[in-house]
Amino acid sequence: MSNDGGLRRTPLYERHVALGARMVEFGGWEMPVQYSGIIDEHRAVREAVGLFDISHMGEVEVRGPDALPFLQHLVTYDVAAIQPGEANYALMCLPNGGIIDDTFIYNLGDYYLIVVNAANTAKDVAWMHECAKGFQVMVADASDRTGMLALQGPAAEGLLAQVAGADLAALPFHGVRRGTVSGIPAIVARTGYTGEDGFELFVAADDVGRLWDALLNAGRNAGLKPCGLGARDSLRFEACLALYGHEITEETNPYEARLGWVVKLDKGDFIGRDALQRIKQEGVRRRLTGFEMVGRGIARSEYEIRDLEGMPVGRVTSGMPSPTLEKNLGMGYVPVTLSAEGSEFDVVVRDRPVRARVVKMPFYRPRYKK
Repeated sequence: MSNDGGLRRTPLYERHVALGARMVEFGGWEMPVQYSGIIDEHRAVREAVGLFDISHMGEVEVRGPDALPFLQHLVTYDVAAIQPGEANYALMCLPNGGIIDDTFIYNLGDYYLIVVNAANTAKDVAWMHECAKGFQVMVADASDRTGMLALQGPAAEGLLAQVAGADLAALPFHGVRRGTVSGIPAIVARTGYTGEDGFELFVAADDVGRLWDALLNAGRNAGLKPCGLGARDSLRFEACLALYGHEITEETNPYEARLGWVVKLDKGDFIGRDALQRIKQEGVRRRLTGFEMVGRGIARSEYEIRDLEGMPVGRVTSGMPSPTLEKNLGMGYVPVTLSAEGSEFDVVVRDRPVRARVVKMPFYRPRYKK
């Protein structure tokens, strides 16, 4: 459904409003940015458990005898290494190596489920259809009929096991399986975007409201809080997980974005392979870098970065005060010569250069269950 302004709404819109959520535009959707408060929700995920509506994300089903060779052609990761019941991160790149989108690929045995970013869904599906020519494969946009929730935090496993009536301890990091949760058919995956252990749940769009209610009700004694996109952003930021449109775009390549581990040049040909092989051999000129503000000021997206001689050398991609670490941190692209830990440069905050120092990434060490 959509509002009068043309923004799309998930099936949980009325529930968000009833919970007092502040709604904002994100990627063409009207989504909750916060309920009780971003810091409160952030801490709930770090210390207990949080529940996110991520039904705005795009879901694409890939089926057919050529599903695997098609995906091998489409993305940088070696999809043959993703066994049935497993999932992994992968990039779709242009022939020049620019990143079209970052995705998660779930191998469900009889088909692959690809999760893409909400704002990129139409673009990605069109690209997939174009790239599918010559393959015996069916690419279907399942976004409108799929609801998606994320249950994240150290108490997520116990809570979900209670609601699902199943032992989830054996489901490994990036594992995925079909089952039922509160009697609702679901795909359950040990994946997430917060730097904590947790799960992402896929159900029919018509069932996502019942699942949301069941998890909220069961989580009352576990410290569960409904969480909005504000906490989702601060959590992924601390873990230095890329956000499309910020750390990665069609103008960035995987190597400068510190995502070279997702590029498997030895798996055979794929879109962008020649360019990426050349980039790896020649080396990058700039690199995504994490930094701490030494002077007083908060780095924000698109703020200019200058070297100590005052020359513009880059831009901030994301920045904010870290709720967990209580430091003003940021990420941005700078020349490789300024990317080493301990290097210093200035971030221009309200027309004033403020000193920043390069620190180790990620800022917060993820606590995945492996």
